[in-house]
Amino acid sequence: MNPLIELWSQRQSFWLDYIRKSLLTSGELKKYIEQDGLRGMTSNPTIFEKAISSGNEYDADLKKLALQRKSGVEIFEALSIKDIQKAADILRPVFKSSGGTDGFVSLEVSPNLGYDTEGTIQEAKRLWKKTARPNLMIKVPATQAGIPAIEELLAAGLNINITLLFSVDFYKQVLEAYLKALERRVKKGLPIKQIASVASFFVSRVDTIIDKALDQKIALGGAEGALASKLLHKAAIANAKLSYEHYLEVVQSDRFLKLAGKGAQVQRLLWASTGTKDKRLSDTVYIDNLIGPDTVNTMPPATIDAFRDHGKVQVTLTQGFDQARADIAALGSLGIDFEAAMQQLQTEGVKSFNDSFESLLRVVGAKRELLTGRLAKKMNFSLGSYKAAFDAAIQKMGTENWLKRIWEKDPTLWKSDAAHAQIIKNSLGWLAVPGLVQRNIKLLAEVAADVKKGKFTHALLLGMGGSSLCPEVLRLTFGKKAGFPDLAILDSTEPASVMERANRSKPEKTLYIVASKSGSTTEPNAFLAAFYEMVRKKKGAKAGENFIAITDPGTQMERIAKEKKFRRIILNPPDIGGRYSALSFFGMAPAAIMGLPVEELLTSAMEMAAACSPLVPAGKNPGAMLGAALGVLANAGRDKATFFLSKDLASFSTWVEQLIAESTGKEGKGIVPVESEPLQAPAAYGNDRVFVAIGPSSDKAAAAKLQALKKAGHPVIQIALDKKTDIAAEFFLWEFATAVAGALLGIDAFDQPNVQESKDLTKEFLEQYRTTGRLSTDKPAFEEDGLQVFITNGMRGNSLKEVLTSLLAHVTATDYVALLAYLTRNGSHEKILQAIRAKIQAAKKVATTVGFGPRFLHSTGQLHKGGADNGVFLQITADDKKDLPIPGEPYTFGVLKEAQALGDLSALKNKHRRAIRINLKDTEKGLIKLKDVFDKITQN
Repeated sequence: MNPLIELWSQRQSFWLDYIRKSLLTSGELKKYIEQDGLRGMTSNPTIFEKAISSGNEYDADLKKLALQRKSGVEIFEALSIKDIQKAADILRPVFKSSGGTDGFVSLEVSPNLGYDTEGTIQEAKRLWKKTARPNLMIKVPATQAGIPAIEELLAAGLNINITLLFSVDFYKQVLEAYLKALERRVKKGLPIKQIASVASFFVSRVDTIIDKALDQKIALGGAEGALASKLLHKAAIANAKLSYEHYLEVVQSDRFLKLAGKGAQVQRLLWASTGTKDKRLSDTVYIDNLIGPDTVNTMPPATIDAFRDHGKVQVTLTQGFDQARADIAALGSLGIDFEAAMQQLQTEGVKSFNDSFESLLRVVGAKRELLTGRLAKKMNFSLGSYKAAFDAAIQKMGTENWLKRIWEKDPTLWKSDAAHAQIIKNSLGWLAVPGLVQRNIKLLAEVAADVKKGKFTHALLLGMGGSSLCPEVLRLTFGKKAGFPDLAILDSTEPASVMERANRSKPEKTLYIVASKSGSTTEPNAFLAAFYEMVRKKKGAKAGENFIAITDPGTQMERIAKEKKFRRIILNPPDIGGRYSALSFFGMAPAAIMGLPVEELLTSAMEMAAACSPLVPAGKNPGAMLGAALGVLANAGRDKATFFLSKDLASFSTWVEQLIAESTGKEGKGIVPVESEPLQAPAAYGNDRVFVAIGPSSDKAAAAKLQALKKAGHPVIQIALDKKTDIAAEFFLWEFATAVAGALLGIDAFDQPNVQESKDLTKEFLEQYRTTGRLSTDKPAFEEDGLQVFITNGMRGNSLKEVLTSLLAHVTATDYVALLAYLTRNGSHEKILQAIRAKIQAAKKVATTVGFGPRFLHSTGQLHKGGADNGVFLQITADDKKDLPIPGEPYTFGVLKEAQALGDLSALKNKHRRAIRINLKDTEKGLIKLKDVFDKITQN
């Protein structure tokens, strides 16, 4: 006799914990039903992931859906529902013959909704309607948020499979929800006979966590070790028996018997996770010992084969309740908190299902990219003589499993020493952050709704570097949305800039978003002090209502936000560096507050992440290809990545500038990002450039200019971006590519040692100010027409013209010239600085950059000091017409700005960089004078 069929003689149904298309189309499922007595089946994201990733049976359907521009979620849903419907149809005879108690197929609500009651209810009803099969069961986790959803869905007439049950206490709540749902239907005169439900206990995981603790006790020996040895491998079965004991009490109660009289089915206990994970145990232990009436055991194929071969069928579940209770109690005497362990298992289970779901979506996305090449086709590489080196790099990535190592967060791809390994391991959270934020989309919606409720007319983000650049890009790309606050960014300590932002709106009507990863960054803390005081003067003790903090857990900023009773504190994952944080809460929370389509942005990013996964080989992988091109070209001397963006995407270059410069500019190496430099004829450039164009595929004018550069032998990378929301995909693409390029350059793409060096020098100047009340600086070599000239590192001259001529004389063919302007960032100043850089570029045919300080200290500043010695620097500072105090500090914003400029210049001097400083007594007049002199010395 087949033991699988014998199970039904003990009124236990056996279900299959597995699904894939071939199982349904080959007749294998029918064989299970006819020959083994199979009475149902379940599915989950991990099962579907394995089915879709292995083989090609889903490829035709997947490609068809992909060509219809369906998202990863939409593709998975279409494929899974098709399988579920087919399986339900095959099991329909079992459903009918059992009177609606068996023959079910389970489909899971999105794991992202594990802690969202209303979201779970809506999603379950949608899937129920879309699948349209009476023998469908919707799987809902038994979380605190899931239990009320379970009651509501059962009351609505849906069949529910309650998952992730570990605790008997939680099971009691689940069974109570079932009874309440039936009673609600009876009260309304609705039928209850057709409603089926199972409560799924995950069995083997209980032994996994408890036996680990017991093995530790056994290793210690003594009386505790002896007791632990007796309890080994008993917790899971004991826990299951105690749940069954409670089940028996309930189904024999008057309350249930009354419902049974109206046709109610029992809510059966289902034993899940019954495959054996511990090799010390029998491969059928969780079937042999859990056989009892009105239960279900769901088994993976390997366990089915094992039980068919040597399973033992006898009622084992109805015995030993007292011993089970004693075994669980004995764990407590060993200091093992069983209930805490069960809560841990549920929390980990929800996370594991979330991770599996995101992994599934990556698999779907990777398959979509493999079958269509949609994202890769948006990129065009014209590499000319560098093509062979590019191909070699792609081959190297494949041979050495680079993509797999990136996703597994293997630090040795970049560095092998322990110090770097620690930094790298704690810096790769950005790989999975789009999915994490997607899971918390409800939180972002709540934040946005709460801000609207506060009736703020404006929002001001107080940040620096990576915490501020993405929100600025999104604001400039999408513009202001009606009904949402008008968001601006403050990332400058220059007093006029601070005052301009302060005067932009009424403090009491402004929401201030303080963004600081470390929570100790000087600039955001100074901004907070100043703006909190402004709001306090208007609102007193309620000033905190106007503030939101975005920071890492456990930071000083989190503590301050709690003390000041901020409106919200949003904690970001700590394993993400600032410049890689665009798709984290640092970027997406401000996006939600602005009213932007965050879910669409995240979907775009997740599609790109999937296309960059290890399932897509390097030669077809967008991130790998872009990173290979940048790295190979930089190693060959083409280290000036010159960006040419369409007008509506222009601000993206400021974000990517920071990412590339700060990530690659170290150890005497680096890629110099060149942004906002007007595109010129090929003859205007040296042989150190690679051109990167991002914009609409229909941009004919850009195409013509780029074609000329290609013909002249310059490498050109073109990326088509036709939808604004695809900018999120670009964020991920460039993060991934920068990590790849860093590996090719042989540097750690995640540290920023020279940024810290400048910070330390700034602190020294500020400490000096605290002590003496002034900043000690070198005296200017001379002053001319209100311009004070400070000469360093071999520069010479007795006039402004001579000094600037000397500066340019130091510029060689492979250098770049950087204008470092500690000035108000406005249209007038930018126009003059752009004119100066254009003159320099035309005269010397070298790359030029413009950076506003102290903002650039957190981006290109790392490259300036840590990169190759190919930079020539002109620092421009100015006297402040007005200054602004920083509450709680002895210095002002003006002093802070000057200390940062001095720290910056000192760091350049310490690295023996070619640099001079010019201080403008009057900013406007001084800039015009500076431009006039450059006009004269650059004339042919």
